[in-house]
Amino acid sequence: MSGADVRLEAVEFSYGEAPMRFDLAVEAGEIVAVMGPSGSGKSTLLNLVAGFERPTAGRILIGGDDLTRLPPAARPVSMVFQENNLFAHLNVEQNVGLGRSPSLKLNERDRADIAAALARTGLSGKEKRLPAELSGGERQRVALSRVLVRDRPVLLLDEPFASLGPALRREMLDLVRDLHAERKMTILMVTHQPHDARALCRRIAFVDEGRIAAFAPVEVMFSANAPAGFRAYIGA
Repeated sequence: MSGADVRLEAVEFSYGEAPMRFDLAVEAGEIVAVMGPSGSGKSTLLNLVAGFERPTAGRILIGGDDLTRLPPAARPVSMVFQENNLFAHLNVEQNVGLGRSPSLKLNERDRADIAAALARTGLSGKEKRLPAELSGGERQRVALSRVLVRDRPVLLLDEPFASLGPALRREMLDLVRDLHAERKMTILMVTHQPHDARALCRRIAFVDEGRIAAFAPVEVMFSANAPAGFRAYIGA
């Protein structure tokens, strides 16, 4: 499955503090880094796209369809969190299988697809292990395997590699790059790491005080022509 374009049109949301408003247009198959200070609204932006938060105004469109009022399960979106969202009492195969069937009623095709996803992410032979028996990088590979069996056109990454060391982080970024080359999904990736943006992304959406303060190519954002707020954020 290839990617789908993602549009937020005058999307408003508030936790009761300063209101947020997002306008953003991401092309189908594009990888966009979502960067900005802590508390600026990056995770909220992803949660609005995924349906975990509901806007008070505006529209969210994916592939041209207005999904603003649809629940998360009905949206063509997969999401990987920093804490990988695995169930401690389920083994690797079962955690991945949830991406295909929440009740884990899996047929032979499902099991074949799960095995293929685990092989693709380097987890063959670890199907019966529990999350506690895996390294941090392996747990994130399980989360990415679940993304593969869901086969959705949009992937949201909310700092999924923040807790990994440099070598594992590079390894996971390489895996995401390879999976994107194969599937062409649209990816929005929250990160604080300039290296991540440079390694994977074509454009950066800079979120500041609940707004998309800038949206420009990576080479512009890491140049002297970048907005002052972004330059201050990255310490340039």
